[in-house]
Amino acid sequence: MTTATAVLREMRWWDIDPVLALEHELFPEDAWSAGMFWSELAHSRGPGATRRYVVAEDPADGRIVGYAGLAAVGELADVQTIGVTREYTGAGLGSELLTDLLKHATAFECATVLLEVRVDNTRAQKLYERFGFEPIGFRRGYYQPGNVDALVMRLHVQEHEHVQVDEPVHVHEHVQEHEHVQETETD
Repeated sequence: MTTATAVLREMRWWDIDPVLALEHELFPEDAWSAGMFWSELAHSRGPGATRRYVVAEDPADGRIVGYAGLAAVGELADVQTIGVTREYTGAGLGSELLTDLLKHATAFECATVLLEVRVDNTRAQKLYERFGFEPIGFRRGYYQPGNVDALVMRLHVQEHEHVQVDEPVHVHEHVQEHEHVQETETD
């Protein structure tokens, strides 16, 4: 565990390679592809943006030690992914990344935030429960190729006022868990 400060900033295209390396380290069986990240980032900037992707950098060496992403459609947001290096596990960075995503869900004027988490990842489930997420169902065989079920969790966002989210967030706390939540259809 590390207690060094990490700095959150918007994820950009040049972050894809280091994020992919971390993605494959954390989620070797069901890692996202470069194309998936490129597609998500294509919707993360400009007046019609519907995504928020953020990375956490170690200020000592600029290394990416975490990342997270959110998709918003209408009043519904979906946490797409959260990942934190094992070195930062237990240092609060997972909480900081999730906080950033929830601030942006509010800025996108979403009333509800959904996520999927592996049924065998109880540490991440506890993190989400601390933020007020409640289990609402399962997606059988969601994580492939391991055929692991996903627990679907929901949070009703209380505030609907516009939130200013342009300033960088400085992380002092400690990572709770890395969790990978892949995009789902919400039809």
